[in-house]
Amino acid sequence: MPAPAPLLTAEDLAVGYFVNRKTPRPVTGPLRLALWPGELVCLLGPNGAGKSTLLRTLAGLQPPLSGRLDLGGTALARLSAGERARRLSIVLTDRVDAGNLTVRELVSLGRHPHTGWLGTLSAHDEAQVSAALAATDTEAYARRPVGELSDGERQKVLLARAVAQDTPLVLLDEPTAHLDLPNRVALMRLLHRLARQTGKAILLSTHELDLALQAADRVWLLAADGALRTGTPEDLVLSGAFAAAFAREGLAFDPATGTFALHAPAGPTVQLRGDGAAAFWTRRALEREGFVPTAGPAARRVTVPRILEGGAWTSQVFDGPIQSHNTVEALLRALRSPTARHPAEVAADSHKLIQNR
Repeated sequence: MPAPAPLLTAEDLAVGYFVNRKTPRPVTGPLRLALWPGELVCLLGPNGAGKSTLLRTLAGLQPPLSGRLDLGGTALARLSAGERARRLSIVLTDRVDAGNLTVRELVSLGRHPHTGWLGTLSAHDEAQVSAALAATDTEAYARRPVGELSDGERQKVLLARAVAQDTPLVLLDEPTAHLDLPNRVALMRLLHRLARQTGKAILLSTHELDLALQAADRVWLLAADGALRTGTPEDLVLSGAFAAAFAREGLAFDPATGTFALHAPAGPTVQLRGDGAAAFWTRRALEREGFVPTAGPAARRVTVPRILEGGAWTSQVFDGPIQSHNTVEALLRALRSPTARHPAEVAADSHKLIQNR
């Protein structure tokens, strides 16, 4: 069986705008890209890097500055609007004014590229609409007016319309914007499942960095300078490209946990003993308090319980007594206590205070 062909390819593609309709202003490029059937690709990058510009160019909503962009083996510029709509669907962040349409009626609009000029839906079209509602878990409110939906429900309905359009390629611009955390997680899980089950290529731009690292088959990483790196999330993290792309944003990425650090500890070191969930969350608490957890020897030592329920944390400061703590809060309180500080540390802080005056 021959290998599947990419659904979208770009060669030497330059993306940007024309100033005064004459002067090109490049945002990124030249790019060499490909989208393959059955994969979920996340387009990531800092604000202003050009993610939306690239996505709109791939969708044919604005022309490229130069290069070649093919959709299904044909130059995108040569496709009619109808043919393009049968090969590619896009979900934008713009709020849709659906009037008095019900959910099913809005999803049915996705079938219009496949109907005649009268727009009459056949039995096959109705079946495609039903399948799209089922695939996106929107059947339960198919008869409700779109105007009554929550933001999360509305976003799933717009995705259902794109699924009903039945195109090999689906593009989404910030589909998780304005959604709460449970709906963001549910939508990313849904997109991954759709790519696997339908064989579609799904490309979305997103700021959900942690979720993208978990859900994406591939990542397109667009840096602030316009450079684009592509690969699996794991390869981009391990190579350092992921951390470098967001360095200008003042974010410190921790490749060991796949998260961005909110705090930059610069205080005393604490030897942290233990592993598992208790150690992970104890480390976070210590860093929030300004301590620097380490596996090596330190004047402060903390041991986490092996079992979260019923276990206790222990701490020892310098050569003092070993103390037991039933909660992380109690542990932190003990480490913050004035008695947990060495006289040399107190003297150093006093010296800094005098110098700052």
